[in-house]
Amino acid sequence: MWNGMKKAVTFSYDDGVTQDRRLIKIFDKYGLKATFNLNSGLLGTANLLIREDVTVSHCKSRACEVKEIYKNHEIAAHTLTHPSLPRLSDEEIVEQVEKDRLALSELAGYEVLGMAYPGGGPNCDERVADIVKNRTGIKYARTVYSSHSFGIPENLIMLKPTVHHHTEWDEMLRLAKEFISLETDEPELFYIWGHSYEFDIRDDWDRFEEFCRFISGRSDIYYCTNREALL
Repeated sequence: MWNGMKKAVTFSYDDGVTQDRRLIKIFDKYGLKATFNLNSGLLGTANLLIREDVTVSHCKSRACEVKEIYKNHEIAAHTLTHPSLPRLSDEEIVEQVEKDRLALSELAGYEVLGMAYPGGGPNCDERVADIVKNRTGIKYARTVYSSHSFGIPENLIMLKPTVHHHTEWDEMLRLAKEFISLETDEPELFYIWGHSYEFDIRDDWDRFEEFCRFISGRSDIYYCTNREALL
C-alpha cells in the first residue's frame, strides 16, 4: 500500500474557484497532491461571498482551463450546481451527481470516481449516500465532518476527513505534529480539506505555505490524491 509506506497525506478542496491556481502552485512547490471537487454546471461563473465580514471572490475557472489547471492533481465531482442533496428527489440526486461526474470525466480526460458532497452541515444522509453508491459511478465521497484521526475510513461513501484547515487551524497543526512523529504498522491517513477562497478571508496564504513546507518532504510519508489514498 502507498509504495510500501504506512503513512499518507492528502488534501481536498471544493468549488473549483480561481484561488485554486495559487494553492496548486504551493502544492506543486512542495510535492504535495490534492483532489479538487468541481461543479461542472457552474464553471466560468463569477460571484462574491461574505465570510467573517470579509468579501471574497468566488469565481469559478472556465471549462476550457480545467484540464491544464489541475493536471498534476485529481479532479472529482461536487454536483452540477451545488444543491442541498437531501432536499432533492432520488432522480434529481442521480442527475446532479452523475451528470457532473461524466462532464468532468470528459474535461479531465480520465474517469472521475471521487466526490465531495456540496454544502456545509447536513449535506448528506443515508438515502443520499445509498443513491450515490448504487446509482452513480462514484467510488468515494467526502463529507464535511472531521474525524480528528488518521484511520482509513471504513465507509468510503460517507468518509470523514481528518480536519478542516480554516475552522480548525490549531487542531490541524496539532494533528500534523502528531502525524509526523507517528510510528505505525497500520496504514494511517492525514486528510485535510477546505476551500481555497478561505485563505483570502484572513490572508492565511503564507501561513498555509509554511504548513505545507512542514508536512512535506518526508521519506516515510506518501503524498497523494484522494483517489490514490483510498482506491
